[in-house]
Amino acid sequence: MAVLALEIRLGSTIPSIGFCPCSSLKLCNQLPENHQYQVEAVVFDNTGPEWKHYDWSKITTIVVTRDHPSELLCHAHANGVRVVWKADVQLKILADLSQQSNWINQNVNLINDLFLDGVHLDIMGHVSHVHELLKFVAQVKDIFRQRIPGSQVSVSIPWTPVCPDGKCYDYASMAQSCDFLYVKAHDIRSDVRDECFAKANAPYDETLSGLSEYIRLGVDSKKLILGLLWYGYDYPCDHLSEPGRCKLKVFPFESVSCSSPVVEQVEYKQIMQMLPRSITGRYWDDNYKSPYFVYKDKDVYHEVWYDDPESLSLKSSIVKKLKLGGIGAWFGNSLNYSANPTAAMQTEDMWNALCPIRLKWRT
Repeated sequence: MAVLALEIRLGSTIPSIGFCPCSSLKLCNQLPENHQYQVEAVVFDNTGPEWKHYDWSKITTIVVTRDHPSELLCHAHANGVRVVWKADVQLKILADLSQQSNWINQNVNLINDLFLDGVHLDIMGHVSHVHELLKFVAQVKDIFRQRIPGSQVSVSIPWTPVCPDGKCYDYASMAQSCDFLYVKAHDIRSDVRDECFAKANAPYDETLSGLSEYIRLGVDSKKLILGLLWYGYDYPCDHLSEPGRCKLKVFPFESVSCSSPVVEQVEYKQIMQMLPRSITGRYWDDNYKSPYFVYKDKDVYHEVWYDDPESLSLKSSIVKKLKLGGIGAWFGNSLNYSANPTAAMQTEDMWNALCPIRLKWRT
């Protein structure tokens, strides 16, 4: 299996692939601008062979985040699916026009050499150069469209608008400067600002309110993609009084009363292996509309909060409720694609939860 193992840094020389890795040259052609779906379904891939078993009928765009096999590109294009590169944007380049120019040129060359269909921008850190960011996103789209016609440009944004000192970023303008904004509706409870207890990673009400707030600020709902998670949090309890009351050790950080650096991120496939060995079985919290369970490791109780087909289906219904542009999953690799019948059913249910209203978004 050929693997495209490229890392881009400012000032580095980008190697050219120089040949089409697919059986047909047509599969190396970037998908045209008029190749659109009514609803976007964006899946992030974290490298590995799992992509071979994805439900490709439910995907419109794959975001590759690390080294990726060339066969993934060929298979995606054969299924009418775009493949875009996840590019991290360091804050320092926003204040330097020459670095911005270098960054854009290097990424355009890289993506063109790899026959990919665009770029997904992930802004690293809290942005203080708001106007520079808006200009940068618009410039990225303009240059990519000039050099790679039909290329897709998207941006990751937080689960809710960031409003330091009551001043929100101009997300409405940002949405107009790219194809869509991917709302990362996860890690909502990573820093606890109230009671120091284990809680759901992405509660339904917060997910809905965060998206609604973007729309209230003037963002076109069709430019918003609801990003869901396929992993959970494993919290070690400092004290467990009962299921759902897992008290955490207090680690104050800045304005956060309870930041727990000991929490572990666990993929859904691991969670499904842990659940049968739990001491409680699956519990459901109706306030957060999320499942959880408790297990014991040596003398320490752990509480695991996660999303499953039931909780994900509820959040997926927000796409229709708010008339969003689509839905996404982080990561496609997090499911169990083995031949085990139980695992196969669990995995199928997770894919179906992306679009519970109908069997697939694509028509």
